Amino acid sequence: MPAHPLWKYLVAAVAAYFLGCISSGLLISRRSGHNIRREGSRNIGATNVMRTVGTAEGLLTFLGDFAKAALAVLLTKAWIGRDGALIAGLMVVIGHNWPVTDHFRGGKGISCTAGAAVCLFFWQGAASCAFFLLVAFLTRYVSVASLAMCAMFTLLVTVSEGFWPCGAWALALTVLAVWRHKANIQRLLKGTENRFSFKKKG
Repeated sequence: MPAHPLWKYLVAAVAAYFLGCISSGLLISRRSGHNIRREGSRNIGATNVMRTVGTAEGLLTFLGDFAKAALAVLLTKAWIGRDGALIAGLMVVIGHNWPVTDHFRGGKGISCTAGAAVCLFFWQGAASCAFFLLVAFLTRYVSVASLAMCAMFTLLVTVSEGFWPCGAWALALTVLAVWRHKANIQRLLKGTENRFSFKKKG
């Protein structure tokens, strides 16, 4: 039996989804006079904002998306415990990836995944984020680093916490990340994926 009434988990899931629908990338790029939907890769995530608008704006986008996931997880955990926080962490990423407020055209969920990961499983999430930085530095492929981070997080959580429910939750986040990176994976296989650079594209 659930530790709390079912309606609490439902409320947490819906609230986290709509929190995820708030796009830091769109808000920050518009304040800078850009329409991120028509620039670069047309993705609302931190990488595209950094490439097309600027480094500071890209970092703010990352922090905004990280923070909304952290907020969803921490508030839910304080209200109904870890199981509810797991649901909220998954739903905030789904809201970011497929926002009903923007015709279900969202980002790839990596910043949100990092926020949820660090707040629920601190050392596993922090180690995975550090692994992201290492892979990104070595390859300069953000897509490769993102998928590597998710895979590392799933491994660490499964080994330290067991597969159910924690490892399964981490695996679900990884599956979402792989799904949203389908085009990147295809470009990697073809050798046409763009490497990351701090220089804006003209």
